[in-house]
Amino acid sequence: MPKNSKVVKRELDDDITESVKDLLSNEDTCDDSFKKSALIVSDAQEDKDRDLEEGSDVEEERPAWNSKLQYILAQVGFSVGLGNVWRFPYLCQKNGGGAYLVPYLILLVVIGIPLFFLELAVGQRIRRGSIGVWNYISPRLGGIGFASCMVCFFVALYYNVIIGWSLFYFSQSFQQPLPWHECPLVTNKTNTYVEPECEKSSATTYYWYREALDISNSITESGGLNWKMTVCLLVAWTMVCLAMIKGIQSSGKVMYFSSLLPYVVLMCFLVRALLLKGSLDGILHMFTPKLEIMLEAKVWREAATQVFFALGLGFGGVIAFSSYNKRDNNCHFDAVLVSFINFFTSILATLVVFAVLGFKANIMNAKCITLNIKKIVGLLGTEISPDLIPQHINFSHVTSEDYQRVFNIIQEVKEDSFAQLGLDSCNIEDELNKAVQGTGLAFIAFTEAMTHFPASPFWSVMFFLMLVNLGLGSMFGTIEGIITPIVDTFKVRKEALTVGCCLLAFSIGLIFVQHSGNYFVAMFDDYSATLPLLIVVVLENIAVAWVYGIDKFFEDLKDMLGFSPYRFYYYMWKYITPCVLLALLAASAIQLGMTPPSYSAWIEELAQEKSVRYPGWGLAMCISLVAMAILPVPVVYALRYFNLIDENSSSLSTVSYKKGRIIKERASPEDDDASLIHGKSPSEAPSPMPGNSIYRKQSGAPDVDTAPNGRYGIGYLMADMADMPESDL
Repeated sequence: MPKNSKVVKRELDDDITESVKDLLSNEDTCDDSFKKSALIVSDAQEDKDRDLEEGSDVEEERPAWNSKLQYILAQVGFSVGLGNVWRFPYLCQKNGGGAYLVPYLILLVVIGIPLFFLELAVGQRIRRGSIGVWNYISPRLGGIGFASCMVCFFVALYYNVIIGWSLFYFSQSFQQPLPWHECPLVTNKTNTYVEPECEKSSATTYYWYREALDISNSITESGGLNWKMTVCLLVAWTMVCLAMIKGIQSSGKVMYFSSLLPYVVLMCFLVRALLLKGSLDGILHMFTPKLEIMLEAKVWREAATQVFFALGLGFGGVIAFSSYNKRDNNCHFDAVLVSFINFFTSILATLVVFAVLGFKANIMNAKCITLNIKKIVGLLGTEISPDLIPQHINFSHVTSEDYQRVFNIIQEVKEDSFAQLGLDSCNIEDELNKAVQGTGLAFIAFTEAMTHFPASPFWSVMFFLMLVNLGLGSMFGTIEGIITPIVDTFKVRKEALTVGCCLLAFSIGLIFVQHSGNYFVAMFDDYSATLPLLIVVVLENIAVAWVYGIDKFFEDLKDMLGFSPYRFYYYMWKYITPCVLLALLAASAIQLGMTPPSYSAWIEELAQEKSVRYPGWGLAMCISLVAMAILPVPVVYALRYFNLIDENSSSLSTVSYKKGRIIKERASPEDDDASLIHGKSPSEAPSPMPGNSIYRKQSGAPDVDTAPNGRYGIGYLMADMADMPESDL
């Protein structure tokens, strides 16, 4: 064989490493002589919508969403979760009421929408999960994708436990009266009395800690498995597994129900709550701005964190869902639409929460007044002179205003001995200022309010069904953030991987359904996601804006969308958003460092929560959660940097061209003339349209022999083409 044939053979076997733009391009500029070769050109639009691997010998066609509505519902279902219902209202009430909405909206525009748009764009452009996306952009930063998968797995472990709790309450809601309506009675040989633990707290608090969780006094007291919650956790994981087993083909259809039902329930709750006495007190309390609080740095930090988590940034779920889109989908419109749907959902949920809490505050205030009026009547003529009571006061029916008048008179007259009287102020504002968040809001405050609703079992069923659906929508995105990158990277069967992942997660999740399980949920919630996710998103932003290049990325977006995005995003991605994220990361690290790791333990004897330090092994576990989540980033970087993994041959970061298709490079077992490309004739598989892009290798890759003009991919060299002059090679 002539010498130049050997050169052609070497070129066919070498890896070609591409930049993201070149890798995704469907076009090449061809000279006239090359256009005469036997390439079959397909319709441009048809090829534009094809997946990278579609039609190749080694890959199956990538799934796609059945409709744009299904995709939007999936993204909304993932981003709108339990945090919108129980964390946003708490932060709003805690940080200045209506004034909190100002920093939240500013930060939504500055970091929320730009980062959401960035993740949508890279997923849609590269059409891979998080591992593949960041390997293509920069192999040394490939650990970002693995870190996202780790965080998703940690979050999925405890998030499904919350769905299990909601399933338990849902199953218990089909009773009249509700089982947490009043304290249970204890009967012994001599008499019957109210359960002391319940009497010291409340019926709903007792039911949550004792009946549902059967919680131990500390994290060191395991107490064994809580069988009720173990069954609920198994049901939750079974639901997730069945919905996800076929990927978006199955979960996409479930989204029509799981994403839309919460809005129906929230609207029903809002209408019902507005008809209840005192609901407007709660809403007015919520939207009364406290401008002085808005100027505190802590408010901005908490608003930024809420924006960050509300949109699901860094988990990989956003990237995974967008990777199933057509490449010309307008992801900028999607980013703005989903972001503002998320914001308005938070506002809607906040209205519902505070309308219900306003009703509850009025109920509790009425009970407080009744109790204290009895005390005053008992003290009349002894500690309190009857002359102090205004003549128009009727003790059989005392309004809130009348009680406040009597209370103030007695307080002024009995200034020295007032404390000994044991009277409470019974102020609605004080009741509304008792901020509750997280599980306390859903499983204690809200359940207590619903016991006073007419037809309370119906509203309880609807509420916990809503929580289950909100949780499942977020779980689908979280699991997709694990499954899609692994399937894309290691080419395993999605069904087997989904079942295996759910079984593993359920097995590990048994630590959350012990009698001490609630403490482990709090630990994972505090330490497995916050810092690692911030680090992941900072690296994502830097990888695109500074490593890959913001100018090149803008060219990619223009090619993909058909128009150039606003210049606003250029400056956000390159300068402002990274600075804000780094400041947020530093503030979060300082807060974690200054606050000793602790958890709220339920003390049975006291019937109240108490802050307790983690034991030594618990502290080590907290640190391990953070370290394990971010460990893939430095490990992959070191392996690439010291060439322990060949950047140019890794299937994660390289592709080759065969039969006019982009496929994954497979190492050839032979190194002789027989290793030239074999397969069907070019006419059996269409090739990309000729165009303007130039195929080029990545910076840092070793030199490879190129085609005459340095830009023709391997697939464009025909095995039976005539030998080319050596001078041209």
